[in-house]
Amino acid sequence: MTTINSNLFYGNSVKLSLPREEDVEIMLKWGEDSEYLRNVDTEIALPKTKEQLVSEGKTDLNEVYFRLRTIDKDRLIGFVAIHSIEWNNRTGLLSIGIGESSNRNKGYGSDALKLILRYAFHELNLDRVGLEVIEYNKGGIRAYEKVGFQKEGRKRSVVYRDGKRYDVIVMGVLRNDWKAIQ
Repeated sequence: MTTINSNLFYGNSVKLSLPREEDVEIMLKWGEDSEYLRNVDTEIALPKTKEQLVSEGKTDLNEVYFRLRTIDKDRLIGFVAIHSIEWNNRTGLLSIGIGESSNRNKGYGSDALKLILRYAFHELNLDRVGLEVIEYNKGGIRAYEKVGFQKEGRKRSVVYRDGKRYDVIVMGVLRNDWKAIQ
């Protein structure tokens, strides 16, 4: 069997890697960035503890969790995961975050999305990957659409931030749709 790329874990600029002990200190700093926290989750912006970061990806059999590193200098820049996997339905949900603002809008997220979708469809054998994104995360929505995600619905007035209500956009990509744009 051959895959599209000879290495399942390498993209053009980023690679999927397992968590490393030294990652925790870097990720603790990301927790000080409210923009990062507010784009990664709809819950209150609350940094994770060292213990929470150490345990990420270790306990859930229905999740695959990777840290994102640059290929050129092996720098930690983010994370990506397929979680809430329903093996019987061959579906899962995507989460992604690029930690430092200086690493955003450089194509790392798009490269990571291509990698994790290839992993989800070729290695995990999923047929659908979904996600939810807050409507103000325009860059995220563009990146998701670029790799094949389609808007499937809207949850109205779900998030309350800074005195304003925001909708959550529900998106998904099917294996066949993803294959068609490869």
